[in-house]
Amino acid sequence: MDLSIWPADAENSSLDVFAKILHAADQNLLHDDTAELTEHCEKLRKRGDGRIDIIVDNAGFELVTVSCSSLKIRVLRKIDLGAFTCCVEKNTTIGGPLGCKWRSAGSDFSVEKPPQPSYALEKDLIETVEHYAALPEDKFPNARAAGIRWQQYLKDGKWVCNEDNFWVQPSPMWEMPEPLTSDLKNRCDLAFVKGDANYRRLLGDRYWDYTSPFKDVVGCYFPCPVCSLRTLKAEVGCGMEKEQVERAKALDDEWMVNGRFGVVQFGSGGDK
Repeated sequence: MDLSIWPADAENSSLDVFAKILHAADQNLLHDDTAELTEHCEKLRKRGDGRIDIIVDNAGFELVTVSCSSLKIRVLRKIDLGAFTCCVEKNTTIGGPLGCKWRSAGSDFSVEKPPQPSYALEKDLIETVEHYAALPEDKFPNARAAGIRWQQYLKDGKWVCNEDNFWVQPSPMWEMPEPLTSDLKNRCDLAFVKGDANYRRLLGDRYWDYTSPFKDVVGCYFPCPVCSLRTLKAEVGCGMEKEQVERAKALDDEWMVNGRFGVVQFGSGGDK
């Protein structure tokens, strides 16, 4: 589920939080479109030429898990890590070592706190890959092997980084400008949108009925098939069954904001 709660301090570094999170994942998913996502990916696998974008959020360990996930995607010849973002104001640090200042001019946020992620840059991916590829083989053979494979993917053009300022703006995703919209529509067969802040932009940071179908809220306008991977950290959401919402409320008063619960949601895209 929420890998951002991985313990980073020395006192907690030995705790196996990762295993605990994975164990709780099934019961903490409030909506899961994995079956539909799998069906879509199987079509791309059979076709043999699908292209997937991964719209990422944070650098650090979350970037490592994105890289690991991409190794499991067997349906395509090329992966575009499509939202390795370019910080608008690179000297501003908010929430981490690589931050950006959100420009709110002309925006109407429906929640009190605007999104403040520390987005990954292309150089973060390259540095991460180089670090793993240089690990000692006797101590970290699997991690080193992954790093070497990632290096080759970058060299062969199977992984491509596309930085675009749009990914660090606070505007709704439905205001995506050209040529970005046409690029996703014409080239991309599936876009993974990762993280809570990106999810809020998919919803325009507006309050929707929690049970409003994701396909109607996001899938109807997004320029290509889209899968959102989100842990809930803000008071907006959609596409969750009423029974699941009530269950989460009963389990945790802060169910919408503490990252305990998550969703995997898929939409076919407005023009697909």
